[in-house]
Amino acid sequence: MPTTSLPASTLQFLRELRDNNNREWFNANKKRYQAEQQHMIAFAEALLDRMGQHDNLAPMTAKQSLFRIYRDVRFSKDKSPYKAHFSGQMKRATKWLRGGYYFHIEPDGGSFVGGGFWEPNSADLKRIRQEIASDAEPLRQIIAAPEFRETFGELKGEQLKTAPQGYSQDHPNIDLLRYKQFLLSRSFTDKEVTAPDLLDKMVESFIRMRPFFNFMSEVLTTDENGVPVEG
Repeated sequence: MPTTSLPASTLQFLRELRDNNNREWFNANKKRYQAEQQHMIAFAEALLDRMGQHDNLAPMTAKQSLFRIYRDVRFSKDKSPYKAHFSGQMKRATKWLRGGYYFHIEPDGGSFVGGGFWEPNSADLKRIRQEIASDAEPLRQIIAAPEFRETFGELKGEQLKTAPQGYSQDHPNIDLLRYKQFLLSRSFTDKEVTAPDLLDKMVESFIRMRPFFNFMSEVLTTDENGVPVEG
């Protein structure tokens, strides 16, 4: 049987790790970590299997989809050695399918799924803005759709305080042109994380991202005249 949720022990371990984020505590609780990591691997395997039925994903194992719990503290003021959450990602296959899926498990209401474009490169951001400036109506229809609003609320991500270079402050689509990131997310309570339908809810959320991903994929694989780009 596929793993469709996570046990309360996973959240409890992360809660204690958050409050005891040091190597001594972690080493003393290493077996607990390994047990909870196995729960996450089993859940990620079920998630990859279900999503593979709906989308063309880049090949990866469940373990490969998960991020390490060890933090890179070299350039951070926060020297806590461990993340107080489990997280992972699923990448879409081929250059023609843009957007990625992210899942995050953190106690006390910090769990969520997300997707979109975290750090679009300058060429992609330029192309997205060209499309928005030319005709934002398809994107507006997607983010105003009832299913989108019900699941994600609104389009999220960092925005410029002023107009991007080359665009007027009074451009009719300036509200969308200001975005530097294009992100979707849906939060889950601790009760939802441990409920048997968590897998279904996550898959549903990812599927509801698809119209947004389809729009962005078409934009980012064509030039401003709608001609497919090479490379």
